[in-house]
Amino acid sequence: MTAKSRAQKRKPRRQAEVHPLPVARESGFDLDSPEWYLNRELTWLAFNRRVLHEAEDERTPLLERVKFLAIFSSNLDEFFMKRIGGLKQQIAAGGKTPAVDGRTPEQQVADCLEVIAEHRQVWKRVYGEVFAELAAHGIHLRRYKDLKAAQKKAMRQYFVDNVFPLLTPLAIDPGHPFPFISNLALNLLVTVRYPKGAADHLARVKVPVNSEVSPRFIRIDGEEDDYAFLAVEDLISNNLDLLFPGMEIVSNQLFRVTRNANVELDEEQADDLLEMIQAELRERHFAPIVRLEVTPDMDPVHRGMLAAELGLDEETDVFESAGLFSGRDLFEIAALNIQSLRYPVHKAIDHPRLAYDKRNIFHIIRNEGSLLLQHPYESFNTTVERFLATAAHDPKVLAIKMTLYRTAKNSKVVDLLVAAARNGKQVAVLVELKARFDEAANIGWARRLEEAGIHVTYGVVGLKTHTKVILVVRKDYSGLRRYVHVGTGNYHSGTARQYVDLGLLTCDPVIAQDVTELFNYLTGYSPPPRYRKILAAPNALKKPILEKIDREIEHCAKGNPGLIQFKTNALEDADITRALYKASMAGVRVELIVRDTCRLRPGIPGLSDNICVVSIVGRFLEHARIFYFHNNGDEEYYIGS
Repeated sequence: MTAKSRAQKRKPRRQAEVHPLPVARESGFDLDSPEWYLNRELTWLAFNRRVLHEAEDERTPLLERVKFLAIFSSNLDEFFMKRIGGLKQQIAAGGKTPAVDGRTPEQQVADCLEVIAEHRQVWKRVYGEVFAELAAHGIHLRRYKDLKAAQKKAMRQYFVDNVFPLLTPLAIDPGHPFPFISNLALNLLVTVRYPKGAADHLARVKVPVNSEVSPRFIRIDGEEDDYAFLAVEDLISNNLDLLFPGMEIVSNQLFRVTRNANVELDEEQADDLLEMIQAELRERHFAPIVRLEVTPDMDPVHRGMLAAELGLDEETDVFESAGLFSGRDLFEIAALNIQSLRYPVHKAIDHPRLAYDKRNIFHIIRNEGSLLLQHPYESFNTTVERFLATAAHDPKVLAIKMTLYRTAKNSKVVDLLVAAARNGKQVAVLVELKARFDEAANIGWARRLEEAGIHVTYGVVGLKTHTKVILVVRKDYSGLRRYVHVGTGNYHSGTARQYVDLGLLTCDPVIAQDVTELFNYLTGYSPPPRYRKILAAPNALKKPILEKIDREIEHCAKGNPGLIQFKTNALEDADITRALYKASMAGVRVELIVRDTCRLRPGIPGLSDNICVVSIVGRFLEHARIFYFHNNGDEEYYIGS
């Protein structure tokens, strides 16, 4: 959903930068031709390579470089789960329909894996460089074999006390079913032999990793350096004699599987959406495997056995990973509290209109006008949470309606909604149960809200509710007045400190009426509304955007300046891309900030030479969506989620 703000009638500051370009060329371009479109998956991988560049960049503080190594790895795991998993589903179903760029699903997988292999080599090199520099600051990731005798003794005792009780060796032989392998879990394939025996026996040992209970990287005592760590799998592999007493440990090697996250059940046939999502989570736990990672030195026979038992093609589904497995766990190292190796502490400021005005926030919005917020530069706590806290405790507030897509683990937002219900407000919350990888958490939030007497709904069947909006109904001096927050980011205090997002606090009666009708549609049986100022997908977003692009073309054809500016996470839609090409050919200047996936090819003479595309990757994740249309000086701005 996007909310609109029309600029004041004044000469815009950017006017000097906006000028019509002569159109003295024939288009001659078939806009359906695949050559004009980039591939969705490959451009996302290019984005992840930019993330890796932040780890590569020596200007980035050292521990932040470690964090970017972890982000790259976490992103890549999700890419296999979501995108490669989805493409392999298409291939398994016989899908051969090419994407708009002309690649079939099979070609896309092949091209992606080639790029990923290159990126993994870069990651390995950067990892080595970063940890070499960390060593100069007393931060080491040690190997067990390099520890001193006293340290080995201490770590063996740590193993006995803290790791051994968590381990369960599972035999792999005809008498035992092949063990279930959890998604993204580290595993050791252990080969053992009885004394004086000739036959080898295999067992699987799952490596317990839970940052709160059993960390991946264990602090080593007795080091001169302040921070020395040992990977838990290294500790386990060197103490297997305690797990298999009296047996010869022949070998042990790491492996890991990645499962498809694209498990979706039919909502139309579901009697209870919450129960359906719970079933989907159970299905995902056992979802098909899309990747098996093994060490390069794994016995080829064992490698083939694993592939066969897991139902994988050894040629296409098995990947050798030299060095550290599961780089996402480097978040543990990145979290070290060494300020000299981190970005300077970021302290969000209070919004200038709220910093010194301690009046009821509704009075400020009503009397002083709407507030445009930008996080993390402006505090989420003193803006959005203040808005919600005031609503929860203000005796004149009668009702609160809200959408909840993702929220923090210890959510103050949820606490405030519960407080509002206890204070007698009518509270209705739409909890999106299908927020990817947050389904289980959102089921928990939905139940807690219901237990507090809050009206909880799960949205429209067949659609995912991604909009971020709050509606507050208050009895003001002149009657009922509605106050609205529309945001581009989640109601999540954690991500509000890490993501660049916008929000609008307003009591604009037209926006408030639109949002009221939106909630009626989301929570009841109202038909899709005809909004006046907001645009809401899927029924009322794409068409208006296309119409506004056409309007810029018309202005340009009359000799007036044309300018379109978008800031988005992705530009995937082929129709929007074609429309932007047409605008460029008509002389409209198109400036795009696209974080990751982008199908559009900028800078092609005659086609897209009026289009500039940049991607911003840095300390904070760019998350805001902004759409600007010059509209011959009657400017329009939209922000949305």
